[in-house]
Amino acid sequence: MATASAPFPRPIGTRQRFSALLAATALGVYLLLIIGATTSITNAASACSTWPTCHAPVDPLSQTELAIAWGHRIAAVLVGALVAVTAVTALLGDVSSRVRWTILVGAVLYVVQVGVGAVTAISGPAAIAPGLHLGLGLVIFAAIVLALAWDLELATGTANDSMDAPEPLEADATGAEAGSARSLPSSGLARARLTAFAYFKMMKPRLMWLLCLVAAAGMALAAGPALDRYTIVATLGGGVLAIGASGTFNHVLERDVDRKMSRTADRPLATDLVPVRNALAFGGLLTVVSLGMFLTINRLAAALGLAAIIFYSVVYTLMLKPNTVQNTVIGGAAGALPALIGWAAVTNEIGLPGLALAGVIFLWTPAHFYNLALAYQDDYARGGFPMMPVVRGETETRKHIIYYIAATLVGTVALAWITDLGALYAATVAIFGGIFLWAAIVLHFEQTETAAFRAFHASNAFLGAVLVVILVEALVFTGSIV
Repeated sequence: MATASAPFPRPIGTRQRFSALLAATALGVYLLLIIGATTSITNAASACSTWPTCHAPVDPLSQTELAIAWGHRIAAVLVGALVAVTAVTALLGDVSSRVRWTILVGAVLYVVQVGVGAVTAISGPAAIAPGLHLGLGLVIFAAIVLALAWDLELATGTANDSMDAPEPLEADATGAEAGSARSLPSSGLARARLTAFAYFKMMKPRLMWLLCLVAAAGMALAAGPALDRYTIVATLGGGVLAIGASGTFNHVLERDVDRKMSRTADRPLATDLVPVRNALAFGGLLTVVSLGMFLTINRLAAALGLAAIIFYSVVYTLMLKPNTVQNTVIGGAAGALPALIGWAAVTNEIGLPGLALAGVIFLWTPAHFYNLALAYQDDYARGGFPMMPVVRGETETRKHIIYYIAATLVGTVALAWITDLGALYAATVAIFGGIFLWAAIVLHFEQTETAAFRAFHASNAFLGAVLVVILVEALVFTGSIV
């Protein structure tokens, strides 16, 4: 039983350990979902028609499927033990009634899911409504994650921590105003280098590697070993230029606000290093060349490329970012479009796997960017942007990071279910998803800029690892680029 000195029974004891237990349970349920999806994709369940144990198949070719089926059942036992321990700890510990009942509902549904799995194994998938087993798993995962988010909110949050108006930027040590025009070097070569770097900086090169990986993953899912070099070069080349065009137009449209924010006050247009007219011409040139490269593949890729430029430059920059707290959520469509571009470049259509990959990116974006919004909340408030930490406070933002991490993980399960991604993908998303979730939990307890950046980098590592493993499974394990 919990005591005055220890809110939870031993060996849990502390609230941080209870949060770790909830996180481990959530990851266990998630891993079970991934293994279950792999079992379904490989039809491994057909190698084991008994329950609770599996008899060795007569056909030796079914040994691999048998191993997968056994892995699914062993994982179910281990995760079931975690769910049971979590439920008992919630019953005996100092938690809110909402958290306790949510965990208990998840535990009861886990027992029901075991029964559904037993019937499916013995009688076959036709004996149960299609998707019921997976659906129950998703509900259980959602229940555990909701309990985790709510418990962290109560343990580490405050009732009203929305921001007051921040102080404006001060002059630097030389007395210059932040964002004021910089002096150019006297050397012609140094001036040319500075100007060239300014144009390069306007293209937002830090965004390129991840968005190019997204497009590459879309192409790999669509083509597999049949992916040719020209499609890769044209798609990624057009994508880099489209990102550059979007970034340039963003610099132009936000140049006045950039002068008010410390992290953007040195941008080329905020310091008048590049004239607005030249920046617009540069953005236009990048757009034209980008669309030209996409058109050498097909018109759909070009149309999606143009849509990405317009959405980021106009819809997000002018309409969403300065006007709604949901700017990051809706704006995630800009980052998701490269997945559709990659798929369309190969197939000349928009297919379900491409949409599933785009969905993962869309759901990941708030979980990723809210960490940056926490680290730079003073800057965003200074610029007048209604970011989540500015409008609703840090507690609400941290809670939504947990929500969107869970949604992203569900999206990766859907992607595995729709495609033929296998064990390497399952292991990668489980490991890096666990690191991402743990970084978000630590952020709740530390509540520092360092913790926010740690979670931000963990989100980058998660998505980068997922995209790389998609490329590996699609191109290396099944063939090579032709």
